[in-house]
Amino acid sequence: MTQIVVLPNVDLCPDGAVIQAEPGQTVCDALLANDIEIEHACEKSCACTTCHVIVREGFNSLESADELEEDMLDKAWGLEPQSRLSCQAVVTDTDLVVEIPRYTINMVSEGKK
Repeated sequence: MTQIVVLPNVDLCPDGAVIQAEPGQTVCDALLANDIEIEHACEKSCACTTCHVIVREGFNSLESADELEEDMLDKAWGLEPQSRLSCQAVVTDTDLVVEIPRYTINMVSEGKK
């Protein structure tokens, strides 16, 4: 099992958390399996940026983002060099520290069509 340290997020995880993930599982699935309700408006199909996370430690253990993910990340709020879409970031055997940004861009929740 791989350990994921989730830094505090006011809305989703106020005290932070330490969770376990199986190698091969996505960061998004690991968060959801541990009751951290990260948004995933496109149902994890790499078609939005609502599951954006910043990998503070262990970033280099993840496979590189593909072109589609890179294109989507360009639209994410608070983009940083260690940003990933959690639905695309597959856990290896290296522990991770992730931060869920305070805001996300979700056209549906913002009342736009």
